Amino acid sequence: MTRWLAVLLAGLALGSAVPARAELVRAGHLQAELAPQSAAAPGAVVYVALHQIIDPGWHTYWRNPGDSGQATSIAWTLPTGWSAADVVWPLPQKLPTGPLMDYGYTGSVYLPTPIQVPTDAKPGSTVHIKASAHFLVCQDICIPADAMLDLALPVVSGSPAPDAQFGAAISETLAAAPKDVGLSAVFAAGADTLKLAVTGAVVKGQDVGDAYFFPYDSSVIDHAKHQTAERGPDGLTLNLAPGLAFQPGGTPLKTFAGVLALGGRGYVVSASPGPLPAGASGLGGGATMSSAPRSMGLATAVLFALLGGLVLNLMPCVFPILSIKAASLAAHRENAGKARLQGLAFMAGVIASFVILAGVLIAAKAAGQAVGWGFQLQSPGVVAALGLILFLAGLNLSGVFELGTSVQGTGAGLASRGDLAGAVFTGVLAVVVAAPCTAPFMAGAIGWAFTQPTSSALLVFVGLGVGLALPFTLFAFVPPLLRLIPRPGRWMTILKSILAFPMYGSATWLAWVFALQAGVNAEALLLAAAVAAGFAAWAWGLSQQSAKPLAARLWAIAGLLAAGLLASTGAQNAEAPGRSQTAKAAALPSEGWSQARVDDLRAQGKPVFVDFTAAWCITCQVNERTALATHAVADAFKTTGAVYLKADWTNPDPAIAKALADNGRSGVPLYLVYGPSGSPQVLPQILTEGVVVNALNKAKG
Repeated sequence: MTRWLAVLLAGLALGSAVPARAELVRAGHLQAELAPQSAAAPGAVVYVALHQIIDPGWHTYWRNPGDSGQATSIAWTLPTGWSAADVVWPLPQKLPTGPLMDYGYTGSVYLPTPIQVPTDAKPGSTVHIKASAHFLVCQDICIPADAMLDLALPVVSGSPAPDAQFGAAISETLAAAPKDVGLSAVFAAGADTLKLAVTGAVVKGQDVGDAYFFPYDSSVIDHAKHQTAERGPDGLTLNLAPGLAFQPGGTPLKTFAGVLALGGRGYVVSASPGPLPAGASGLGGGATMSSAPRSMGLATAVLFALLGGLVLNLMPCVFPILSIKAASLAAHRENAGKARLQGLAFMAGVIASFVILAGVLIAAKAAGQAVGWGFQLQSPGVVAALGLILFLAGLNLSGVFELGTSVQGTGAGLASRGDLAGAVFTGVLAVVVAAPCTAPFMAGAIGWAFTQPTSSALLVFVGLGVGLALPFTLFAFVPPLLRLIPRPGRWMTILKSILAFPMYGSATWLAWVFALQAGVNAEALLLAAAVAAGFAAWAWGLSQQSAKPLAARLWAIAGLLAAGLLASTGAQNAEAPGRSQTAKAAALPSEGWSQARVDDLRAQGKPVFVDFTAAWCITCQVNERTALATHAVADAFKTTGAVYLKADWTNPDPAIAKALADNGRSGVPLYLVYGPSGSPQVLPQILTEGVVVNALNKAKG
């Protein structure tokens, strides 16, 4: 009997240590209750959370609600000697609403508060903790709500066990809450840019694609503007839009604090003015390595790059080069071993060129330059040189001179040094002329690459190179495919002559790009350089037919030197006509782009079509002359009242580079259609009439 009585008393004592469940209180579009992590112990801290169960589609707010809203507040009524500290706020969600950006919570959320238990609290007793909670609960409308909450909390001796109902959830909330891990942070403010540099072990080397800063003070940043991040050797630098606190005439901030969200975790940072790390000090619109698709990993990025490289073979800028290389296989259809060597040499040239190009681009971005995919064609000197190379390639195909083994030669060995060098050079040339093109899948992969460590970025560009070279190399490695090519004959001579004309066409296009970049006077010098290069090619061809070739070769060298001098003089004396010339060629009336103009038009309720383009971007030019030049598209612009803005990247422009990076892109084309509110529609890189018309109608509503 005594034993059973002891068991009964022990059970009653155990039951008294279990907190009574607080009643759920309905407050507008949520239910609320007080939830303990455990029972209380004398002299210890117990966490009691305000548990919100928010109706679907509705939300409440973080400590800084953002552009609108109001933070949830709690007023505690505690027994004598008990005290409550500040709420431990979980990492918030971004809640975009039209042109605003708010911060808050949806679904089920716990807001834990540490409560100090006095040392004289009596084990075995039960105390009542009360709280008055005020919420602003919003969907399309906002409704204030209040709740009076009560919790019966037992006091026990020793270390209390976690509450069976709420203990695990509150412990998880506390573990995931933003932590102060001793990060160093400095900031520098410019006219329209606020840079926040964060360094420390936990952020060093992390993927910065999802980095976001939630300030505690709502006046620090313009919440609605995009945030972008740059990787640094010891952390990252965030590019923010300064808020009211940085307006002219205000008192300069000594410090500000907030939460850095990175990789799904939150870190408390407190920043003060100071020098930024190397490569992050340019204010007012430097290049950024920004938000590529967050869900993309290395394997996906490499796969997308591979697919993009494959599609690149069909682009008009690359096809003539690859056609020449494919024709050269015809001379070796019966010798699979030699064909494979040439295929491998071509792939080596392509991959090496992509890796070198990526290395230069990554280094330029790290130095703070506003560059992106196709950046080399923003240099008039590079455009002039490439145009002359393609012109000389056309003269070679037309039979003016021979360089190495001709494609119609049937007896020369493909494995000779000259042929392998020619295959490598063709791969290099294919990459150089591919730069103006952006194929589907490429944009996301390249944008992701520029947010990653160098090794990962280079792997993405290797994937791009493999994709570009794969069809030709596969053709060389599969004998049945190789034998599909007709036997060598007169058709090869005819094909060679035909393929000269795409070379001339490409050279003409580059001369047009050069004229847009450098002006008419500089173009005249480039045309004179082409005449000198033509003379050099003719003289070299003459030397190949002469028993005494020395004099003719000297004339050829002199012609090449003259061509180089004329072209470089034209590039160095560029008139830099700016971005207006390309816009004049558009069939649709257009204006020059600026983000301020976009914001102004949206405020007027007008749809906005933004065309990020460049004269050297062939895909851009094709879209302008097809999908954007139809009567149906012109009518859609008229009926919707949409405004056409052109962001012309023919010449370097830091503002355009930043806008591309903000949208996860590193090159053109990019097409955005804005309605009066909300996020813009991102259109495909290859446009159709229907895609444009539907997007404009949707933006109009």
